[in-house]
Amino acid sequence: MEPVVYAFIKGFLFSIALCLDLGVVNIAIMKTGLDRGFAASFRIGLGSCFGDVFYMSLALLGWTAVFHYLAVQWILWIGGTMVLLWLTFNMLRDTIKPKKLNTVGEAVKSRSAWSDLLVGAGLALSSPTLILSFVAIAGPVVADLNIQNMEVLMAFVAGFVSAGVLWSLMIALLGSQSRRVGTSALRILSLLSALLFLGFAVSLFWDGLHSLIL
Repeated sequence: MEPVVYAFIKGFLFSIALCLDLGVVNIAIMKTGLDRGFAASFRIGLGSCFGDVFYMSLALLGWTAVFHYLAVQWILWIGGTMVLLWLTFNMLRDTIKPKKLNTVGEAVKSRSAWSDLLVGAGLALSSPTLILSFVAIAGPVVADLNIQNMEVLMAFVAGFVSAGVLWSLMIALLGSQSRRVGTSALRILSLLSALLFLGFAVSLFWDGLHSLIL
């Protein structure tokens, strides 16, 4: 597979794995869709993409600076694998006992488009799961990519952003119909997220095993 195509796919899947977590951002998108409809809900999701890109940029810049340190490679290999497995466990737990979407509460009647974008970005920037994911996982995920190659780096970022925008469209549509969402849909989302996180964990462990030990 071409490095650019591989980078795009990996960025896309990494973003989807993060998006599938039914955390504060997704719940806010779905609640907004319930209260104010598709357009406002999509703006919240689009705003959260800016927060994702901000953390991704910091993670990539930090990774390029410390990649050559052997101790850092070991820490990110072991730590990243453990965090991914922990996230997999959480998603499997949510598959068995899905979180409930709280649709009770006073609806926000009006808000400007820019305010919706800022709210979405703020929610993403303050999400504990997102912060943990980028700090512990982003580096190891791109470990097998030549991100010093601008084409590869841009392909990874493009895949990451594309997935975020597509997810925002889908979850906004789902949010506007959220009264019809049952536990089965939430179980499917959690299970898909668990499988993606597990896939990244296996890939990271295998790559680290070959590059650091074998």
